Amino acid sequence: MGQGRTGASERAKAKSPRSLSGLVPFLRPYRLQIILALAFLLLAAASSLAFPVALKGLIDQGLVAAEPGAQLMSLREHFGALFAVGLALGVFSAARFYMVTWLGERVTADLRKAVYAHVLQQSPEFFETTQTGEVISRLTTDTTLVQTVVGSSLSMGLRNTVMGIGALVMLVVTNPAVMAQVLGMLILVVLPSLYFGRRVRKLSRASQDRVADTSAIAAEVLNAMPVVQSYTQEAREAQRFDGATEAAFETARRRTRIRAVLVGFIITATFAALLWGLYQGTQSVLEGRISAGHLGQTVVFVIILISSVAVLSEVYGDLLRAAGATERLMELLAARSPVAEADQARALPVADGGSAVRFDAVTFHYPSRPATAALRGLSLDIQPGQTVALVGPSGAGKSTVLQLLLRYYDAQQGAITVDGVEVRQAALKALRERIGIVPQDSVIFSTSAMENIRYGRPDATDAEVVAAAQAAHAHEFITALPEGYQSFLGERGVRLSGGQRQRISIARAMLKNPPLLLLDEATSALDSESERMVQAALEAAMQGRTTIVVAHRLATVQRADRILVLEAGELVEQGTHAELIARNGLYARLASMQFGLDGAAPAD
Repeated sequence: MGQGRTGASERAKAKSPRSLSGLVPFLRPYRLQIILALAFLLLAAASSLAFPVALKGLIDQGLVAAEPGAQLMSLREHFGALFAVGLALGVFSAARFYMVTWLGERVTADLRKAVYAHVLQQSPEFFETTQTGEVISRLTTDTTLVQTVVGSSLSMGLRNTVMGIGALVMLVVTNPAVMAQVLGMLILVVLPSLYFGRRVRKLSRASQDRVADTSAIAAEVLNAMPVVQSYTQEAREAQRFDGATEAAFETARRRTRIRAVLVGFIITATFAALLWGLYQGTQSVLEGRISAGHLGQTVVFVIILISSVAVLSEVYGDLLRAAGATERLMELLAARSPVAEADQARALPVADGGSAVRFDAVTFHYPSRPATAALRGLSLDIQPGQTVALVGPSGAGKSTVLQLLLRYYDAQQGAITVDGVEVRQAALKALRERIGIVPQDSVIFSTSAMENIRYGRPDATDAEVVAAAQAAHAHEFITALPEGYQSFLGERGVRLSGGQRQRISIARAMLKNPPLLLLDEATSALDSESERMVQAALEAAMQGRTTIVVAHRLATVQRADRILVLEAGELVEQGTHAELIARNGLYARLASMQFGLDGAAPAD
């Protein structure tokens, strides 16, 4: 049980928050909202910068010695101006907060939907190298980081940038000689900040990868709890999760330590530089070069500039973390399935009485096992309406035939056609809609029995669902459930037995009513009594369609029109049950072993 593709993740390179540019396509549809948010942001920043100017007027004009009545009126006017500044700041800040929060939620929702929809289009090859827990981590943790930046940090950064620049400009305009010295000192602050920032970004990415590792371990183990508990490995798995969690904590601790040093350095150095400027300002007041109001204005501008730099140092850390999250999300969106829709996909002809299937010298290697051929030059021809059984030892390539028909993978050599259309040229959705499959491991969704069966054809009526369940001999046990067809079946169908889950899967395939039916050991999880019931249902389902059966029990094999015997990816025998028994070849040996053990069909 691995811990994710951390090697590939750590090799990803990004040199700055420019990685956030991957979000541009998701921001582009909301230009109007972005313009409004920026407008409110600028107005709020302008209101903040207007406060020191109003304060200067209050000190220099409202408190100037004059006759009491005029002074009172002047004070009222200046306090009124200050209140107007405060009111404008409150209104514009509220509007800015709403717009940027809306943008953050909207962009994050769009990003999450895009990533999820893209992952659903990937072939099984993608999931051979990417753990489910890692994908879930990117859909949750990484998108939450992006939401924080777009919906909060980015706005705060822009606002404080505007305010900081505005305050700096005002300080330079009002005290040019002094602020020239301060600016020189601030440049010396920037250079170390860039160095520390680069290290924070790298550790942010590594921290998110370690969190994804913990998600991958948890998802894997929680989906295998019966096995974990039956082997009494709870303590070992808890220890493995603890190790991954501690690794994530240690990486986060190192990131936080460097970020804390960065924040402390920026604030201290900036504060020292500006205190120098403030000291020079006080000297100017004492020497009579500027007024007390001018000094008060300078003090407030200094405070605005210091607070802006402090906020920006925090925001910069958030931007670096979000840059790492964006990289990981863009990696998912950049993944391209090798099973791609043809540029000019062909429609499949109407298949009355079943589909025709042809394999022409097909050779296939799984991407994870490139040195071993799963199929070697396989050729077979199945006519519409035929029932063909695939038998052979484990690893002979039987299930591979079904996966290539569904085009989960593309063969490296040879051609596969369904109803005369090569599967690479067929519309992928139309091809898979033509095929029904009952897998060995039945998939049950966390919903009702009714909806689990209806998954085969979402527009089916309740009556059609019930009819399919009756045909699959599932009606009786479903109606015995506490709420009948509306009973919740639990995650992965934990409330059902293996045989019941299989019958739900069979009912789903029968409801779909496809011209090509694939049965991958469809009765393997059934007891003898259930098998007899389901076997009758399957035989009825086979009528009027082409059926390919990966056989485990002899009952289906004996009734097949043709049996294909595979060994090491090659077709070594074919014929009826009686013909193959008479040849005394591989099929006969497998059948003999089963007969000798339990009277069942050749082992798969």
